[in-house]
Amino acid sequence: MLIIILFFVVKFIIMKRIVVFASGSGSNAENIIKYFNESRTAKVVHVLCNRKNAKVFERCKRLNIPCLYFTKDDFFETNKILNFIKETADLIVLAGFLWKVPLEMTQAFPKKILNIHPALLPNYGGKGMYGMHVHRAVFENKEKETGITIHFVNEHYDEGAIVYQAKTELEESDTPETIAQKINLLEQRYFPRIIEEVIITVNE
Repeated sequence: MLIIILFFVVKFIIMKRIVVFASGSGSNAENIIKYFNESRTAKVVHVLCNRKNAKVFERCKRLNIPCLYFTKDDFFETNKILNFIKETADLIVLAGFLWKVPLEMTQAFPKKILNIHPALLPNYGGKGMYGMHVHRAVFENKEKETGITIHFVNEHYDEGAIVYQAKTELEESDTPETIAQKINLLEQRYFPRIIEEVIITVNE
C-alpha cells in the first residue's frame, strides 16, 4: 500500500516541462502559461521565438517566463535548438509557430509535439495555410462551420495524428475577421485543457 501511495505522490510532484514555440503575438502562449501556472501536471519553462520583434517577448517578460530568440540556422542547420529542448522539455507546444518542424525533432519527440490549427483538418491545411489565410479561404468557400484541430506534429505540415477538434457554426453575416474571433475563442478555451489531458494520458 505504501508503495502505491508513493507512486501517486511522485507522479504528481514530478511536473512535466513544457516548451512553447511561437512566432507572433503570443496570445495562445500567454493563455497556456497562465493555465499551467495553476496546474499540478506541468509548467511552461521556456518560450522560443523565431521573430526578434514578436509581441510574445513582451508577454513573456510580464509573465516572468524566459523567451529566447533563435535563427533559421539554429533551427534547421544545427542541433542547437534540438539539444536545448532535449535538456529542458518533456512536451513541446507550437502556438502560432509557422516553420516546419525538422524530421530530427519529430523523431526525438514522437507524440510529444502538439500543434493547433485554425480549421478542421484535413481541410484548409498545408504550407501557407495559417491565420487569416485560413479564415479567408473558409469565408470564400461559404463554409457552414469551421473550428480548431489539435494534433501531434510529424515531418509534414498539418498531417500528424488528430488529438481533438472543436467546431463553431458560421452565419451568412460572418466575415474573415469574425471567423477569426470565433476561432480564437475555441483556441483559448480548449488548447490548454487538451495539452493537460495529453500529459495525464502519457503519465498513466
